Amino acid sequence: MSDIASQDDGSGVVSQNAQEAREPAPITEQEVGEYREQDRFLPIANVSRIMKQSVPPTAKIAKDAKECVQECVSEFISFITSEAAEKCQMEKRKTIGGEDILYAMVTLGFENYAETLKIHLAKLRQHQASSSSNSRGDPRDDEK
Repeated sequence: MSDIASQDDGSGVVSQNAQEAREPAPITEQEVGEYREQDRFLPIANVSRIMKQSVPPTAKIAKDAKECVQECVSEFISFITSEAAEKCQMEKRKTIGGEDILYAMVTLGFENYAETLKIHLAKLRQHQASSSSNSRGDPRDDEK
């Protein structure tokens, strides 16, 4: 009702053109599907780049293979993350950490991958610690 009042010229009548200008075009089912896919999946360019690093430079990867891997890795990430989020929720925490992801992977039967990722997580934290200690000084320097 407030939209109509803002378009009212005092006579209480809103012109047909004013009503049409306010109403956006309806969204098609195809647009809804594309939007959801875009939100759910990792960018295809990133997936493609990772796939290309795993094959010889002369190898070609079909579009449908890239799309299949894109959907699979996106689903895998959602699967692991939802398990980690459930753990955090039970522990009344809002932030999912690296250990939560590792826990989820072990819980869901991906122990072999979890061991490798545990090493990577430790290296990442070690690198972050050394980077932050090298850049320490006056913290206000970062704000200037």
